[in-house]
Amino acid sequence: MQKSRCGLIAGLVAGLAIASAPAQAKGCLKGAAVGGVAGHVAGHHAVAGAVVGCAVGHHLAAKKEREDREAARAAAAAPVPPASAPRP
Repeated sequence: MQKSRCGLIAGLVAGLAIASAPAQAKGCLKGAAVGGVAGHVAGHHAVAGAVVGCAVGHHLAAKKEREDREAARAAAAAPVPPASAPRP
């Protein structure tokens, strides 16, 4: 009885977290799929693996987006030589 109650509460909390999450889930689906498979193989912990995989996937996607944004900003700030400059 206690185990099923904990499972029900965990499911409700996860459902509410998913329903109230913003639509910025970049990396979450791929991470959840990989984490779910890894969790299942590691001992039937597919849901826990999917949750952790989603968090890690989202973190990595945000990190990549931040690095891409910084690289674009650095490229925009780099001086561009004039096209009509004489060649030596």
